[in-house]
Amino acid sequence: MLDRSNPAFPHLFEPLTIRGCTLKNRIMSTGHDTTLPVDGTVNEALVAYQEARARGGVGLIVLQVSGVHETARYTNHVLMATSDSSIPGYRRMAEAVHRFDTVLFAQLFHPGREIAEADGGLLSVAYAPSSVPNERFHVMPRALKPPMIRAIVSGYGDAARRMETAGLDGVEIVASHGYLPSQFLNPRVNLRDDAYGGDLDGRSRFLREVLADIRGKVSDRFVVGLRISGTEADEQGLSQDESVEAVARIAHSIDYVNVTLGNSASLGGAIHIAPPMSFTHSYVAPYAGTLRQRVRIPVFVAGRINQPQDAEAILASGQADVCGMTRALICDPELPNKTAAGAVEDIRACIACNQACIGHFHKGYPISCIQNPVSGRELRYGVRTPAAARRKVMIVGGGPAGMKAAVIAAQRGHDVSLYEGQRRLGGQALLAQLLPGRAEFGGLVTNLMREMSTAAVSTHAGTVVDRAMVVREAPDVVVIATGAVPYRPRFASEGDLQILDAWQVLMDTATPGDSVVVIDWRADWIGIGIAERLALSGRAVRLAVSGVTVGETLPLYVRDAAVASLHKLGVTVMPYMRLFGSDSDSVYLQHITSGEAVIVESVDTLVLCTGHTPVTELADALEGDSFDVRIIGDAASPRTAEEAVFDGLQAGLEV
Repeated sequence: MLDRSNPAFPHLFEPLTIRGCTLKNRIMSTGHDTTLPVDGTVNEALVAYQEARARGGVGLIVLQVSGVHETARYTNHVLMATSDSSIPGYRRMAEAVHRFDTVLFAQLFHPGREIAEADGGLLSVAYAPSSVPNERFHVMPRALKPPMIRAIVSGYGDAARRMETAGLDGVEIVASHGYLPSQFLNPRVNLRDDAYGGDLDGRSRFLREVLADIRGKVSDRFVVGLRISGTEADEQGLSQDESVEAVARIAHSIDYVNVTLGNSASLGGAIHIAPPMSFTHSYVAPYAGTLRQRVRIPVFVAGRINQPQDAEAILASGQADVCGMTRALICDPELPNKTAAGAVEDIRACIACNQACIGHFHKGYPISCIQNPVSGRELRYGVRTPAAARRKVMIVGGGPAGMKAAVIAAQRGHDVSLYEGQRRLGGQALLAQLLPGRAEFGGLVTNLMREMSTAAVSTHAGTVVDRAMVVREAPDVVVIATGAVPYRPRFASEGDLQILDAWQVLMDTATPGDSVVVIDWRADWIGIGIAERLALSGRAVRLAVSGVTVGETLPLYVRDAAVASLHKLGVTVMPYMRLFGSDSDSVYLQHITSGEAVIVESVDTLVLCTGHTPVTELADALEGDSFDVRIIGDAASPRTAEEAVFDGLQAGLEV
């Protein structure tokens, strides 16, 4: 094995031997659903996705959950390890990952009452230790009978045997986030009075039997670990003390413990499953550190660890032995190799926006990344071919779409020049980073600027491009990425009420009054962010949303964290609202479904978060000319940063 260590990261690149396998470094991709499987088995898309992370140098990959019993189908796209027919798929995965000296574990899973969806829209029968309902999914489970408990226990062992037969190195029992093993451990969920309930000895019996069944069906070299929440961050979930004590009771039977945070059963606890950028980096590490003081097995940890410096600090402090950097590896699979090579500045850092990773999962779409659209699309974009002929490419607009197009086109060998009318590159991402809790969004710009520099893109900021300039430059291709500007809808307005748009608030070009109504047309991060910013400044804020709920279009955990902030700040949220009109001190709304008028009085300022309209002047001026023109990003249609970057990728590949 080649020495891939870096003296600046002595702990991160120190090998770690666990039973029958050795991790070449302490970087882990934790188990996470990709929505790539379509029939319950490992497919080529999933293999290509994980192979990209192995090629990038990660030490350990833990696959997404695999169901151990037919009642474990918590989504339509879960992997199932209930039949030997699953073995060939897992074998292809193991062979692909092992080619790069990466260790591969599988997660063994039963959700218990945490059933999210079922085939064809029908609700499945959920099973749990007791008939205690799930708050988040509104599921009332059926209490497990001993025969089914024994069948599920046996299912864990059978699944582990299949994984070893397929060539995997180990398995991880998922007892985190309030799933079935946790439900047995939890005295507020497990109300049984038989051998599987009562005190901790009884409540841990299920887990002990699972471990015994697995050990009886695999070899001595096969690794068996456990994932658990350091705390489930919910009144009804496992507390930190309960989690630590449960692990301490079974530590002699497992090879490692993987610490995370949160609970799937409640909206508040679920935020920690993929914490958004408003959460502090490495905030889960202290929970791992507490557990590490009680056990003598390796302790893994995950949760907002998106830079190698953060991981090194956790390892050096003794809080954990391995760091999960899952979203960081979705954003840049080459993170381990770049770190080992001393090219840390070249890492495309995750900004924890959640939009295309966990956000796609919640919508039932395959995983991706707003900064790295190749993630989840490896079969389509994984191989980048050089340009057949070098062309002169002129890109107009330095937002995410234009920057990404410039990077990809230059990497393929074209002569690329990018022009931006403002003095700074970044477009609306520069505004997004000004909102509370979203400073990391600016990392999107920082990452793209670094990629442009290494790709040798010629950049011209503060340069407005018109048709005459395009004619003088005579490019082979013109990529128009001129973005969008705030849209101001027509509405009846009388009097001198101050009316602003979100950009004016963010750029401090106007001072809002003390009583503000925010009109949120898209139900996205802009309305929430503006309302929070104004409330933090001491203003009374009412947020009128053109949707069923605030943040309706946002990734769930981003929305729920933001809603918590609005509630604490006393912001009044008014759903189902559309703007009708205004006068000198009132805003007139209309309930979208009832059609009834809603009058908001004593208003000083109306802030419009009513979307954007494309900037089309250059595109219109070039219409009919002989130039090869491509229009991308918000210039084509105002959407989000995800579409902008994807458009840039497509344009860069097509020129």
